Amino acid sequence: MKKSKQNQNSKPFDLLSEELVFIILDLLAQKNPSDLKSFSLTCKWFYQVESKHRRSLKPLRPEYLPRILTRYRNTADLDLTFCPRVTDYALSVVGCLCGPTLRSVDLSRSFSFSAAGLLRLAVKCVSLVEIDLSNATEMRDAGAAVVGEAKSLERLKLERCKKLTDMGIGCIAVGCRKLKSVSLKWCVGVGDLGVALLSLKCKDLRSLDLSYLPITGKCLHDVLKLQHLEQLLLQGCFGVDDDTLDSLTYHCNSLKNLDASSCQNLTQRGLTSLLSGARCLERLDLAHSSSVISLDFASSLNKVSASLQSIRLDGCTVTCDGLKAIGTLCVSLREVSLSKCVTVTDEGLSSLVMKLKGLRKLDITCCRKLTGASITQVANSCPLLVSLKMESCSLVSREAFWLIGHKCRLLEELDFTDNEIDDEGLKSISSCLSLSSLKLGICLNITDRGLSYIGRGCSNLRELDLYRSVGITDMGISSIAQGCCHLETINISYCKDITDKSLVSLSKCSLLQTFESRGCPHISCQGLAAIAVRCKRLTKLDLKKCPYINDSCLLTLAHFSQSLKQISVSETGVTDVGLVSLANIGCLQNIAAVNTRGLRPSGVAAALVGCGGLRKVKLHASLRSLLPPSLINHMEARGCAFLWKDYLTNNNKNTLQAELDPKYWKLQLEEDIVL
Repeated sequence: MKKSKQNQNSKPFDLLSEELVFIILDLLAQKNPSDLKSFSLTCKWFYQVESKHRRSLKPLRPEYLPRILTRYRNTADLDLTFCPRVTDYALSVVGCLCGPTLRSVDLSRSFSFSAAGLLRLAVKCVSLVEIDLSNATEMRDAGAAVVGEAKSLERLKLERCKKLTDMGIGCIAVGCRKLKSVSLKWCVGVGDLGVALLSLKCKDLRSLDLSYLPITGKCLHDVLKLQHLEQLLLQGCFGVDDDTLDSLTYHCNSLKNLDASSCQNLTQRGLTSLLSGARCLERLDLAHSSSVISLDFASSLNKVSASLQSIRLDGCTVTCDGLKAIGTLCVSLREVSLSKCVTVTDEGLSSLVMKLKGLRKLDITCCRKLTGASITQVANSCPLLVSLKMESCSLVSREAFWLIGHKCRLLEELDFTDNEIDDEGLKSISSCLSLSSLKLGICLNITDRGLSYIGRGCSNLRELDLYRSVGITDMGISSIAQGCCHLETINISYCKDITDKSLVSLSKCSLLQTFESRGCPHISCQGLAAIAVRCKRLTKLDLKKCPYINDSCLLTLAHFSQSLKQISVSETGVTDVGLVSLANIGCLQNIAAVNTRGLRPSGVAAALVGCGGLRKVKLHASLRSLLPPSLINHMEARGCAFLWKDYLTNNNKNTLQAELDPKYWKLQLEEDIVL
């Protein structure tokens, strides 16, 4: 009896059905996808069940494809963006092993395949509904004709396929009648004929991106007859002008999103024709338009005013009367973007928002004429705001920031970069309990006291930017780490008083993915080790100009930070030993190591060979002639791009201290290059 009971209890997992285990795996994937690997290694049965369950794959190397796809036979979504060199053989493997289960494949970062490889993929994967071939700059009409063999295709991206012509697009239009979404952005060889063929043959099109195509308004006569069209993107179509749109008559009640940004030859007359039949339009993008957004221009919105919910006028010349007219006509607006509209004044913004009680998102970045008067009106008129971006509105008074927090309690995203906000403003902002993104770069009036309010009140904070906010010390970072345990991104670059204590505090934020500490002269291996050990999801790390970062730090990262994809160790104490150790990180893609004095050509060469998944490497120009040309050619053939920087070293203490001085860097912000 005892023996039989032991046998019954020896395999408790046998009591679980596959369906129940699949539910468990779905929950694991939502919380932390890397836990799926641990799950599959528990026992053979879990290994088999996890293989059956997984539907999405993102391989790190193309040479692993046969083994991976042999295990995961039910793969439906295959993302090959980490595999720059995908050959015809690799596509044949995908076709043979995935077959009818594959529904989408992303080749937007891959090359080395030809029309022959695409043909095998299209023929074998009969259920394929989505393919992304963006950046296939060598693909010609023969390749497009092969894509036309994928009869079930519904979504197709061909961005920057610059050698395609109307003939290739015609082949796709004839073969892929079920297409619902097509992107031809920057396909400069495609003109009116190709777009017209696509519109005539693919009647189910919902989304069409024609940005930067040499088309005119003639093809739009056919495009706007599509009965199901919801999104039309015409960004940078200089051939679309008033004259070719004059005779345009259509009724496209399905159109919801229209992007006519950077259409330099489109004025009020052409826009009126373009909007005449789109009575259900919800989103309109007119950014960088050549026309002045005046009272007359705003009148062209009359026919879409009832349904319009979002308008983007970035970089436009906007008058006070124009903004007032938009506010009066389009009372349903939920999103308004006026980024870099340098002519916007307090009077214009106030008259706009006064009637937009339901406004949810407002972007007034670099509207430098605005003061506290208009921001006060925004706070009083728009209590439902969830996003407010107002970078470099330096004339806004400190009191206005206090009012924003007091009136707009639903805020989730705030960008106060380069503003006069102080601790009292942060205290008011801390009452926004849903705040998830807060940017306070170059805010010289905030201190640890202000951050302590944020730490206590904004427990849902995911992103915090403190770039060059020099009043912040370890105490403020500690307050954030204690109260904002869900933090995923933090930037403390050039906060000169930050030490290892801050890093130890931030190591409690186990969800941390991006950590930028460029130009922090006091952080060392002790603090970075705490981040590496506890923050397993770390993917981006910027340690440039941190003089105490050395090989010991990179050895720790190589052991613990297996999710790291991007790292900058320029102008640090790293040598060959540390750089070579990074080869232990399988998914590392980007390395920057400029002006790192401890590096020798032999060490750099060893690191390049060892890091097989590299996509971008930034090195000093002097190394270009010292590295073997065969190595550089080999790396470039694998899909790695080299950036050779030729600037003087800034490792000396006097230069670093000068960069930390606000009076110095305020004059040289444009020289600050982000990795």
